[in-house]
Amino acid sequence: MTLAGFLRLAVNTVTAPRDVARLLMAMNLPSQALWLAFALVIVLNTLMFSASLMLVPADDMFGPVLANPTVFGAMLAVSVAALIVAVTLCGRPLGGRASYAQIAILVIWLQALRVLLQGAVALVGPMSLFLSGVLISAGSVLGIWIFVNFIDVAHETGSLLRAGLVLLLAVVGMMLGLSLIFSLLGVSTGGIPGYV
Repeated sequence: MTLAGFLRLAVNTVTAPRDVARLLMAMNLPSQALWLAFALVIVLNTLMFSASLMLVPADDMFGPVLANPTVFGAMLAVSVAALIVAVTLCGRPLGGRASYAQIAILVIWLQALRVLLQGAVALVGPMSLFLSGVLISAGSVLGIWIFVNFIDVAHETGSLLRAGLVLLLAVVGMMLGLSLIFSLLGVSTGGIPGYV
């Protein structure tokens, strides 16, 4: 995919998320390609996060642990994988039909868009913390709206309300599970689930 094609698909994701969801799932990427794409978005998000920390030092919320790119990348990978599993499983009781691969490609694409958002925040942050905050807030709200539409298309819930419930259950379950795992390992999550 060319850069122009990537940006065009990114814009279409905002204007027509349901069509983009169908397009992404129709690609039927093999598992090897999905794993490669997964690894790529984790690395890119980690690099962008590290770059933003250098430009605008984070507050104590992230702590010294997440300032380490390796630790951040590992925790992000676990969190994104947990989100894929949670969204897939939480859709089943509500009649969801999506496979792990279908949810994976949608989540991976959202993480690719997060790289764009992080790049914009890194550029705006040094000039205005207020504008970077607005960008982050707007991106988060828009991301939720897009993801709910993605879930509705993938799970065929037939209702954005049901799709929103799937997302809510998945996020709560993921956060509880990750908090338990990370606390047993003695690691502070420092906002990683919210970052995902």
